Amino acid sequence: MKVAPSLLSADFLNLEQELISIQKAGADFLHLDIMDGHFVPNLTFGPVIIEKIAKASLLPLDIHLMVKNTLFFVDLFAPYKPRFISFHAEEEQHIHRMIQYVKSKGIGASIALNPHTPLECLDYILQDLDMVLIMSVNPGFGGQSFIPQSLEKIKRLKEKISKQNPQCLIQVDGGVNAENIDLLKTAGVDIVVAGSYIFGSKSYSQAIQSLKI
Repeated sequence: MKVAPSLLSADFLNLEQELISIQKAGADFLHLDIMDGHFVPNLTFGPVIIEKIAKASLLPLDIHLMVKNTLFFVDLFAPYKPRFISFHAEEEQHIHRMIQYVKSKGIGASIALNPHTPLECLDYILQDLDMVLIMSVNPGFGGQSFIPQSLEKIKRLKEKISKQNPQCLIQVDGGVNAENIDLLKTAGVDIVVAGSYIFGSKSYSQAIQSLKI
C-alpha cells in the first residue's frame, strides 16, 4: 500500500518541517487538495504556495482538483509536474478530452468520484485512466468519518479495472486509518490518502507504517 499524506491537515506555521517529517516517515506521495470555494465550500492552496512546496518537497505531488473550470486549474498546476492530477467527473463535461489533455502534459490522469457518484460514469473512459480516486467522505473538509458503503464501490471498481485496464490504480481519500486499512487493502486499493490520521498523530512514522500493509 502506498501512502499519500494530505497536506491540508499539516501545521502551516511549520510547513517546511512538516514536508521533511513526512518524507522521512516514509510517505510515497504528497497529496494536495485544491479547493476553489465553488465546487466545495472551502478554499485551500494557490499557485504561490504550490510552487514553494514543489521546490521544497522531494515527494511526487498528487494534486486533487475540487474546482470549477478544470482546464484553468490544470494549466495552473501542470508546470509543477505532479505525478497525478485528479479532477471530478461531477464537474467536467468533456471528460475524455480532459484526460487526454492531462496526459499530454506528461501527468497521470485521474478521475475523482464523490460518494454518491456511480461507477457507470467511467464507462468508455476507464481504459484511458492512470488512476481513479474514490472519495470515501464528502469532499471539502478534513477529519470526516469513512463512509462504509465506499467498500462495495471499491470492490466493484476493482473488478472493472481488472477486466478493462489492469494498470489503473485505485486511490481512496477520506477517513482512512489503521482500523479500516485491512478492508481497503482487501478491496483492491493501491494508494490511500490520510490527513488528520497522520498529522494528528504523535509519530508520523508509526501512523504511515500502520497503513503500509
